[in-house]
Amino acid sequence: MTFSHHLDKAAVVTQVPGPKSLELLKEQDRTESEAVVYSKNTPIAIKRAQGALIEDMDGNVFIDFLTGAGVMCLGHGHPAVVQAAASQLQALSHALDFPTPVKQTFKESVLSILPPSMQENMRIHFCGPTGADAVEAAIKISRIHTGRHNILSFHGAYHGSTQMAMAITGNLAPKHDLPAAAQSVHFFPFPYCYRCPLGLDSSSCETNCYRYLEQTLKDSHSGITRPAAVIIEPVQGEGGSIPGDRKFFQELRRLTTELDIPLVVDEIQTGLGRTGTWFGFEHYGIEPDMIICSKALSGIGQPLALLIYNKKYKWKKGAHIGTFRGNQIAMAAGIETIAVMKREQVLENVRQSSAVTLSTLKEQLAHVAAVGDVRGFGLMIGIEIIDKESRQPCGGTAREIQQRCLSNGLLVELGGRSDSVVRLLPPLNISPELLREALSILCLAILQSTGSCQ
Repeated sequence: MTFSHHLDKAAVVTQVPGPKSLELLKEQDRTESEAVVYSKNTPIAIKRAQGALIEDMDGNVFIDFLTGAGVMCLGHGHPAVVQAAASQLQALSHALDFPTPVKQTFKESVLSILPPSMQENMRIHFCGPTGADAVEAAIKISRIHTGRHNILSFHGAYHGSTQMAMAITGNLAPKHDLPAAAQSVHFFPFPYCYRCPLGLDSSSCETNCYRYLEQTLKDSHSGITRPAAVIIEPVQGEGGSIPGDRKFFQELRRLTTELDIPLVVDEIQTGLGRTGTWFGFEHYGIEPDMIICSKALSGIGQPLALLIYNKKYKWKKGAHIGTFRGNQIAMAAGIETIAVMKREQVLENVRQSSAVTLSTLKEQLAHVAAVGDVRGFGLMIGIEIIDKESRQPCGGTAREIQQRCLSNGLLVELGGRSDSVVRLLPPLNISPELLREALSILCLAILQSTGSCQ
């Protein structure tokens, strides 16, 4: 693959969007639905990509700190993963739920990266091609097992856009046109200690969140019956790159065990190394009942979603099916992705790159009034942008920072309340050189921002 510029750095040679990108963006407006998101926030048309770099139609090269919303965990077009996918395409590409050698090896690879104490007790259910379908599967089997209906989720959560997945998502905006979607779901505070959801002293934030949850579930007059499941993200992604708290998660695990409530961890974005461990829940020293995985599983953008669940939960034949559960290309690529990550010590690179990123940002931005918080695990990092006077979330400034980054060769996404959090999701194997360049672009964009919250 040949780029218009060298592959070692960003290079912006036109106004963004350039004329060729603008032409395709206009065609997108004319022919696609109004639900398009990413190209509205980042107005480019992509020609090709390799590693941590993307080239648009006008020859501009950007460092990719979006990576397909975390899908391209090894960057674009990793040679070994591409070769594995290409070889499998020639042999067998789709097999419904029939057993195949590739499927067997893929299952063994996935189970091998679980904590050893879990490996013998877990089974894999292949879901439809999106993480949202795996969310649906987790809720379905929890309701079947418990005979209960309510689901407990958390403020700031994001679990997908299907009816049920949206119902257990914290963001209110997409629910206004579908009010019935929120039935049978109860939301509790997530330990977002920078902005304690209970309005209390942040020094005891995580304890307060947990105590409120336990008191409510044990109160005979709380109005909330015992739920069929508790679903939670180890790190809230769309909610603003908010890491959980170890004590909170350990107490949550104890409580759900005591009350016989399945604990489901949504690892759609955190899974496969994003936080510096294979799975985000490992940071907390817990063992969940179910793990939802999707985005990075194939390492190449081939759709694949799994529910990894304790074998005590039982399905009936045909209880959760779908045509596209047999993507052999995705499985072959996933086998090689896990092998590459082990062989090339990618998890260690995540931890080292995370330390460099967090220390650089905190040092460079320590005295910037518009920066409220820098946080994250591994290479799932967020910078919360605030109004200098009110200290409230400032989406206007965050959008300005995003556009300044784009104009200088860096793709970043926004999330959190008012889209005020600049989110960093670089490839897990990002090189030190490209990481430094990206951080330089980012810090300059923040320092040059005007601070408008409109």
